[in-house]
Formats: sequence, C-alpha cells, structure tokens
Amino acid sequence: MSGTTTVTGGKGKSAAAVDAAPGYRAGRTLPLRVELRRQLGRRRTLVMGAVLAVLPLILVAAFAIGGTPEASARRGATLMQVATESGANFAATCLFVSAGFLLVVPVALFCGDTVASEAGWSSLRYLLAAPVPRARLLWSKLAVALGLSAAAMLLMPLVALAVGTVAYGWGPLELPTGGGLAAGDSALRLLVVVAYIFASQLVTAGLAFWLSTKTDAPLGAVGGAVGLTIVGNVLDAVTALGDWRDVLPAHWQFAWIDALQPTPEWGGMIQGTAVSVTYAVILIALAFRGFARKDIVS
Repeated sequence: MSGTTTVTGGKGKSAAAVDAAPGYRAGRTLPLRVELRRQLGRRRTLVMGAVLAVLPLILVAAFAIGGTPEASARRGATLMQVATESGANFAATCLFVSAGFLLVVPVALFCGDTVASEAGWSSLRYLLAAPVPRARLLWSKLAVALGLSAAAMLLMPLVALAVGTVAYGWGPLELPTGGGLAAGDSALRLLVVVAYIFASQLVTAGLAFWLSTKTDAPLGAVGGAVGLTIVGNVLDAVTALGDWRDVLPAHWQFAWIDALQPTPEWGGMIQGTAVSVTYAVILIALAFRGFARKDIVS
C-alpha cells in the first residue's frame, strides 16, 4: 500500500515526500501570502512599525524645543544643521540619525526571527512534516523577512517626509555645503538613499538569517546579528586598521551621503553594495547548506 513518507531529520532529506500524494506540488507549500499574513499579524511587527513611525515626531518635538544645532568649527556643517529647511531635509536627517543603528534592528528582527521562532514554538518539525521542503521553507521565510525589512526602510523616511513637509514646508533639499537640489530631484535622490541603505543592511539580514537556522532562540539570532554589526562599527573606528576597513560593511554605511550632492558620486555606494551583497550571499548559502543537514527535533 503506497503512501507518503516524510523525513524531518538527517542528511538533507528535508521533509520531502518519497512517494508524493496525487496533486502534491512542493512549490505550492507555504505560500508567501500565508507567511506574510502570519508575520504582519505578529505583535513585534506592529511594535517595530510604530517605533519607526514615531521617530520623526520625536525629532520634530526635539527641534521645536531645542532648535537646530549650530555647525562646529571641527566638524563643519552636517545634515543636522539644515534639518528644518524643508521636508526633504528633515527626511534626510532622519535617515542620517537612524541608519547606523535603528534601521539595523528591524532587519535583524525580521530575518533573525524566521526559523528560530518556529523552532522555539516547536512547530518547525510539523511544518517540515506537512511536507514543506526545507529549501522552500527557507526561501518563503527569507523572502517575507526581506520584504518586511524593505517596508521598514521605506516607512520611516515616508513618515519623515510627510511630517517634515507639514512642519517645515515642501521645498528643495538644502545641502550643508551650500546649494541645493530641486524638490523633484531630492525625492528621487532620497529613494536612491533608501535603496542603498537597504542594500547595505543585507549583510545584517544574511547574518541574522544564518544564526536563525543555528539556534532555537530568536533573541539569540537577533541579538547576535545586532551585536556583530556593532562590533563592525567599532572596528571601523579603529583607523590603525587602514585599508582593512574597506572589507567591513560598516565602513560604507554612510556612503549614501555622496548621493546628496549636486553631482552625485557613486563609487563608494557601489563598493559598499558589493561588500554587503558578497557577505549576504555567503551567509545565506551557509544557512541553506547547514539547514539541509540539520536534524530537526523542535
């Protein structure tokens, strides 16, 4: 009597049906819309979205209370000094103050919580016994996690642009070094900036995703990715490393400022994207390879 035999552990058998039931299609298991609906309904997604949306309001209140800071002789003019010139300036400033850490958190959260949360809930083995192929499960979860990360990257600057326009008006993006960009050009440049910030965070996404396949504790995967990202920032501050810093993703995290110039420079952004994507591809490949051989007991 023929039936369906599934395997949830061992050398990469990954919950595949040995004798597939009629109508079974591996590519139709765990649809993206189902996974997306699950993740959108989770409390941590809603809380993260609220935090990103509230940040611009906090900055508007801070500027209203304390005013914009003055340029220092040592550091010169920065985006902070022109933050209240227009809505575009305010959005660029919000990106400047959040790109180094705050925007790292949703990427680490969404990508680090993918597989580890299922293992923590003891539902991972049941998903694989459905049967959902291991590669299919990882691709579905990774695609949704990256989609949510991209949405988080867009949410904050969009809210900042709207709040800044209400508070400071719609106008050109005034540059700290003098001159400015027309309102239409500034919106396009800000979109490029957001795309680059997302690309630069792919290494964090890959790291969190890989850690998520290695542990049953979501907090460990998320915290590990954030912690190692912070370590990269610390190492980049060590100027004695010289050219070795060029291989650190953190070294290129603010290369997007070159896009906010009358004549944009793309060299730093291209190098930063190449470094981040290279690390991300390696880490994601390690995640798939390790998960295919992992015994699932939770």
